[in-house]
Amino acid sequence: MSIRQILKTPGANVESVESAALLVGSVFFVLGGVVGLFLFWGQDLPIAGRGSLGAFAAIGGAIAAIAAFVFGRYVADRTPNPALRNEIGEGLDVPDAKLHWFDVAALAIAHGVIALLGWLALSTVLELCFQDAVVFPLPAAALAGVTLALSAYVSFLSSVRMTPMLLSLVLAVFLVVGVLASMLSAGDKHWWEENLSALGMTDDVSAMAFNVTLIVAGAIVTIVARYATAALPASDPVDRKGRDTVRLLLILVGIFLACVGIFKVDEFFWVHNSVATGMAICFAIIVVRLPRLIRTIPRVFVLLGFAYLAVIAVVAVFFATGYYNLTAVELVAACLIFSWIIVFLRTAGGSSDAEAEVAAQPVE
Repeated sequence: MSIRQILKTPGANVESVESAALLVGSVFFVLGGVVGLFLFWGQDLPIAGRGSLGAFAAIGGAIAAIAAFVFGRYVADRTPNPALRNEIGEGLDVPDAKLHWFDVAALAIAHGVIALLGWLALSTVLELCFQDAVVFPLPAAALAGVTLALSAYVSFLSSVRMTPMLLSLVLAVFLVVGVLASMLSAGDKHWWEENLSALGMTDDVSAMAFNVTLIVAGAIVTIVARYATAALPASDPVDRKGRDTVRLLLILVGIFLACVGIFKVDEFFWVHNSVATGMAICFAIIVVRLPRLIRTIPRVFVLLGFAYLAVIAVVAVFFATGYYNLTAVELVAACLIFSWIIVFLRTAGGSSDAEAEVAAQPVE
């Protein structure tokens, strides 16, 4: 395809999508290189730190990732050929679930934050590898263009090829990098002696990173909840009611998670603790009631949920007896809850496929 055809219909086929991704990356390569050359001219740059190449790459990469993700959803939503939607955009084009503008905003921010923290981490590692080294203006501008191009290219393809499973991966990566960044940049190095929410109590960058991570992650959980339950059987009224109940409880988990970030524990103690407790209660209700709510769910997955609840109960007892502190309990519970949600997304899809195969078999 010619460049003109790609610009006119970037979602016409798989080839045009790949070509569009390259064009998006090329645009940001030029922008990054030109802006970098203007800013870097006449000075030698450190690899990491304030005013460094790494800082420029991180901020520019985040902006490029956000812009490319939004453009990618625009392309995916306007794929003209229905036969190609298995390859382009259909991953999130399912009945009873669709992305709204605020969902796209949350996912775009997540991609931007991942790019931001990823380039910051890489530049820090390279700074340790090349002690006291500097980067000259021309190669610095070229490297800046490359980082923006890579960020935009990956984010664009992630956007147009987004599937529920990729959505869960974005959630997991975003949570890990966001919380780790907050931990590493915390002004109080002994924050863990109080609780996990202590990361969000101060007014520094660390607290903002932690709270924003929880708010955006909560929004992504609500998206995951809709897509995870959209694949569940709903032809029977009992199944439909069960599916809607599970969806509502998962959405509440996402809303409560966002509220944990909105209401800081030092300013809204009771509200913060209430929504955090509500998130755990919703998860427990889903696990306990899941066999009745979703009758096609595999028994192995049900047992996994009960095992997770048992582990959370054990660490809670350890906290009550003084063996663990509250931070350990919160970390274990958070890891188990979000890993369960991710596995549920895959299990729900497999359960739906199994039901469809049974329904397609001829009746003897």
